[in-house]
Amino acid sequence: MTDNRSGLRWFFGVPFRYQTYRNIAFLLLAFPLGMTYFIAITVGLSVGAGLALTLVGLPLLLLTLLVVGYIGQFEARLASLLLQIDVDPPEVASPSSDDDLSSIDGLTTAAGRLVASRTTWMSLVFVLLKFAYGVVAFTTVVTASAIVGALVTLPLFYDTPNMVYTVGVHSVDSFTDALAGGLLGVGLAFISFHILNGLAKIGGCLTEILLTPDGDWSNTDDVSG
Repeated sequence: MTDNRSGLRWFFGVPFRYQTYRNIAFLLLAFPLGMTYFIAITVGLSVGAGLALTLVGLPLLLLTLLVVGYIGQFEARLASLLLQIDVDPPEVASPSSDDDLSSIDGLTTAAGRLVASRTTWMSLVFVLLKFAYGVVAFTTVVTASAIVGALVTLPLFYDTPNMVYTVGVHSVDSFTDALAGGLLGVGLAFISFHILNGLAKIGGCLTEILLTPDGDWSNTDDVSG
């Protein structure tokens, strides 16, 4: 009986937990951030590669890789803040004060450290996956919100003149039908919150796997709210 009550409390308590809304904020930010990262990094890499034989190309490539590292660092902090998971920001292989960037040897040493860094390449993989994840996250949030919102408000708008509301193939032409649709919307709202929490948890796992130094992962149980 205690387990049943705990399960019911977990299921029906989801809209009343702050973590649920932090998770949704994380999902909504994923698309604009992922798109921005993807465009900036692909442009930097493609232009840098195209100009690789010039004095501009290689520095641009290295600068792009450096930016990728800082994106990974920012994303680790963002996940820690919104998802309440313990992800230590990865150390970016940026030039140190000991590097003499005015000399060829100093530049070569700094560039080699940047290219050889695990953070650089894991952050690059993360940036590419973040764009796809952001599209899925944004689509899921918008679709769930639209469906739930339309159903929950059926009792208010089902009899609007010159408008015909349907749920599947069933036309809503009475208050009873509209009320049933509204109750269905409330049920779907609870389910949607749990789906969104699960999607946020996937994002947290992705962040941990790719951005935690040396694979020292923590658990993401708190993300589910």
